[in-house]
Amino acid sequence: MLFTILLFSSKMPSLAVKLYSIFFKFQQRYMLHNLTQNPVHAVDPFGITSRREESTAASNPSFYEGVATKDIHIDPFSSLCIRIFLPATVVNFDPTTIIEDKSKDGAFIYSGYSPQAGTKHKKLPVVLQFHGGAFVGGSNDSVRNDAFCRRIANLCDVIVVAVGYRLAPESRYPAAFDDGLKVLNWLAKEANLAECGKWMGNGNGNGRRRADAHVFDGFGASMAEPWLAAHGDPSRCVLLGVSSGANIADYVARKAVEAGKLLDPVKTWKLFLPEEKFDLDHPAANPLIPGREPPLKFMPPTLTVVAEQDWMRDRAIAYSEELRRANIDAPLLEYKDAVHEFATLDVLLQTPQAQACAEDIAIWVKKYISLRGHEFSY
Repeated sequence: MLFTILLFSSKMPSLAVKLYSIFFKFQQRYMLHNLTQNPVHAVDPFGITSRREESTAASNPSFYEGVATKDIHIDPFSSLCIRIFLPATVVNFDPTTIIEDKSKDGAFIYSGYSPQAGTKHKKLPVVLQFHGGAFVGGSNDSVRNDAFCRRIANLCDVIVVAVGYRLAPESRYPAAFDDGLKVLNWLAKEANLAECGKWMGNGNGNGRRRADAHVFDGFGASMAEPWLAAHGDPSRCVLLGVSSGANIADYVARKAVEAGKLLDPVKTWKLFLPEEKFDLDHPAANPLIPGREPPLKFMPPTLTVVAEQDWMRDRAIAYSEELRRANIDAPLLEYKDAVHEFATLDVLLQTPQAQACAEDIAIWVKKYISLRGHEFSY
């Protein structure tokens, strides 16, 4: 099952929100100006996934704030990477049922190998998250994205896979979109490897199912990512896109549907789109262009989140309306007195509106990922 959440975009005083919105726009404009002053003439296939001015958070295998994290570089031919967020609910802190390490300060560190045979362990849905940043900034390991993904992992009780896709203009369209699809395919491959590992020979030629088995490469290393193999349920997958990441989520959802599985400033698009194909109605920029395949009626259930003061608000609302016209479950949540990316910006993360947004997302996600069917699961 595949579902999509698009965040195209505290009870803070309205004036403060609007002032911060202006500051945020000038900050983005300054970054875009610097990039245009240093044009990249040659496409870099390896690319970059973050910029030096972005404050980043180190991965932490201990359960900091209830979530353990690890970083993986999944493509040897590009800078594409992911950060996995594993909530503590999967762990039974009984040392007889899991393999664990102790750091020097005594903090618990989860090694992440499959639980021993016969022990109960939790399988969680997987959320693929695509950060914002106008395709030219942001990162999956930024301080603000790390905090947002931890919040989603805790509230939704899911494994979050935050995608570090290649940024423009070093890697122009379709690099970021290809990276999103590549991670979805990687997730499917991991699920297959984990399933294959459960069916191992018992030494006499007979195959049997083993919960603690792995598929190993020629060097004896497990080929399946252990956290996902032990605790992930990719059959319940949610795509979560923030701002420009919502465009990537939409693209990945469409490609998944085609495979049979279920407005930023103009300068931004000039940096992202191929120079000879600059058009604000390019498929990467406008999900509602006429004749785009597949038809909207085949899209998965989609939650759209918009902010009242968001400059991309109208286009996001139009997209949600078109989905509903196609009889897709596509609710729209609009937050008053809120600005673009209000739910993910580090300055606004602790505001009541940002917290309410994450809680509303959790309610909608749980509606679809319940093991008991399409119902709320708490």
